[in-house]
Amino acid sequence: MDFVGKRKIWYFLSLLVIIPGLFSLAVQGFNFGIDFAGGNLLQVKFQDETTIEEVRTALEKINLQDSAIQPSEDNTFIIKTSVLDESQQDQVVNTLEKEIGSLEILRSEKVGPTIGKELRNAGILSLSIAIPLMIVYITIRFEFKFALAGIIALVHDILVTLGIFSIFQLEVDSTFIAAILTIFGYSINDTIVIFDRIRENLRMQKSKKLELIPLINQSIKQSLTRSINTTISTLFVLIALFFFGGETTRLFALAIIIGIAAGAYSSIFIASPLWYEMKKTEANS
Repeated sequence: MDFVGKRKIWYFLSLLVIIPGLFSLAVQGFNFGIDFAGGNLLQVKFQDETTIEEVRTALEKINLQDSAIQPSEDNTFIIKTSVLDESQQDQVVNTLEKEIGSLEILRSEKVGPTIGKELRNAGILSLSIAIPLMIVYITIRFEFKFALAGIIALVHDILVTLGIFSIFQLEVDSTFIAAILTIFGYSINDTIVIFDRIRENLRMQKSKKLELIPLINQSIKQSLTRSINTTISTLFVLIALFFFGGETTRLFALAIIIGIAAGAYSSIFIASPLWYEMKKTEANS
């Protein structure tokens, strides 16, 4: 496959996802969960042995199955819901008692969006520190054009993930921030492997006339098996987590699945062609 020669096709396919995602972000934004939008917190202790599944099934009766449920010791659960008035809170308690059994209310309060804002700001700060350090590291180990191409590919992966969550209005909670940071750290790995292969092949190039397109294509092909195997083996675990990990980890797993799939694509079809574009521009200037 001519990875570099057909680069405009790969760019177009990426834009088919990114542009609608950006439009959705501008028009409807995100579907923020309780961590960002605020809501109600209810801590209850059941008299009998109870599981998360039983609590969630009970909440389904009143359309609150998307609530965050955190188990604690001695049959105690912390339930975070969307904003509820007093009558709706009473309905939650009555439903839990009816479906599960006797309970004791340990805490009932409204939760503001402060925690979500703090997590968001911490995530932005982390990326603000990580991006310059990545650029410095890749520039020292390779060159600045490699660093710039790698960061653009990372931005591509993040935009794809953000866009899909916005388009389909999937809930964004505190775990989504962790997923974005995970994608950012994981995705650069495959890109660096391909860049390393390009650098090695450049060193071994004996011809005075440097033909970059065949060299880059060869480098990608040499790294392809490793990239595919790594991605598939990681996706196996994440897909298992998505289907069997429960409601609280499902969207977290989905975000990483999207990001890693986008990262594998960008490492092969976006990052190296972008580096070629920069080298070609430098040669023509």
